[in-house]
Amino acid sequence: MAGSPRRTAGRRLQLPLLCLLLQGATAILFAVFVRYNHETDAALWHWHNHSNADNEFYFRYPSFQDVHTMIFVGFGFLMVFLQRYGFSSVGFTFLSAAFALQWSTLVQGFFHSFHHGHIYVGVESMINADFCAGAVLISFGAILGKTGPAQLLLMALLEVVLFGLNEFVLLSLLRVKDAGGSMTIHAFGAYFGLVLSRVLYRPQLEKSKHRQGSVYHSDLFAMIGTIFLWIFWPSFNSAPTALGDGQHRSALNTYYSLTASTLSTFALSALVGRDGRLDMVHIQNAALAGGVVVGTSAEMMLTPFGALVAGFLAGTVSTLGYKFFTPTLESKLKVQDTCGVHNLHGMPGVLGALLGVLVAGLATHEAYGDGLESVFPLLAKGQRSATSQAMHQLFGLFVTLIFASVGGSLGGHLQVVPRRGWTRDACSEGGPLSLSGLDFWSSLGLLWMVFGRSLGRTQADPSWL
Repeated sequence: MAGSPRRTAGRRLQLPLLCLLLQGATAILFAVFVRYNHETDAALWHWHNHSNADNEFYFRYPSFQDVHTMIFVGFGFLMVFLQRYGFSSVGFTFLSAAFALQWSTLVQGFFHSFHHGHIYVGVESMINADFCAGAVLISFGAILGKTGPAQLLLMALLEVVLFGLNEFVLLSLLRVKDAGGSMTIHAFGAYFGLVLSRVLYRPQLEKSKHRQGSVYHSDLFAMIGTIFLWIFWPSFNSAPTALGDGQHRSALNTYYSLTASTLSTFALSALVGRDGRLDMVHIQNAALAGGVVVGTSAEMMLTPFGALVAGFLAGTVSTLGYKFFTPTLESKLKVQDTCGVHNLHGMPGVLGALLGVLVAGLATHEAYGDGLESVFPLLAKGQRSATSQAMHQLFGLFVTLIFASVGGSLGGHLQVVPRRGWTRDACSEGGPLSLSGLDFWSSLGLLWMVFGRSLGRTQADPSWL
């Protein structure tokens, strides 16, 4: 009993100290490395005599607003379906995403925009940071109700680095196309979270399984998240693409894919539901699978018909996954997927990557014309054939799954070493499990040792990959 007050005080200090530590560290790194880019810097912009109407802000910021809304409103409210975890779902999403935005600005900056000793930021870097935060929140969905805010920050600290590394390998080294992030965002975030959930699995959580249910008002709030995500998903997939026909095509393909996935979700939910009733879990999630499945191929010549077929297939796979695969995942593989991210992001993400392989393999100069250079620049220059591009796309999927699996396993083991650090089993409730102070700071130290020195090496010597 004598140690109880000290243990309580240690838990109370975990989140404040970690937030202050992380914010202080990122602030110092921002002061040293981060600078405005030429679109943002007052002196550089006016020195080149640009017209204000030509500034990137006016072309990119509308898409950024939509993506930003998806991250904080869409993902946040989509997770409030748990009847006793609504406040934590929205609040922890807010906290995790806010930190991920800062940390990913640094990590992605070191990988992609580090020049002359500085990272240059603008509205495009804000969009990319939001994408990274989206992957973190997808992983959060797999372990929703099983971790506290301090553990989520540690997860984000590791995952953002691995996300940036995976993205660098795929986009810069392999030169794969993945505009909407079927691989880099959805598949990576889902399988990182699923492996993490498997490592964190404890049989005691079965006793609190009844708390994972929803009630009328929690499902209603979750539908708000669904509608926001559904409306803005065309912006999500088109935001990073080149201005012009590619961005236009990305929005159009996503638009039609989402409509098809919605219809297939309602059809399959009624078909497999008890007494032909619709299941709100299916409607809230599987209807969005159409946006995930065309992420990789959004800017490609998928055709409107192809988008409809892909969306219908994704909605079908996702709905059947919630009905049949999720229970098997937990009973056989001991993976407790709270939000069903495997069905919304994992399987549709893999399906989207394979769709990208197919569409890339069918790319021809006749189909794309002069636009081939903006979609597949290596094909246009004759440096890579369509078959070779398709193989690189497929290899990119394997690389993503490896990074996600290894990263999730590493993150999980860092949080459960030693096991005696767990203080209680409060699943899907307002008071999630916590680590003792000693174990918490030990995990933080181990985490920093794993990747703390890697960032400074990537720009100077990418061969270490």
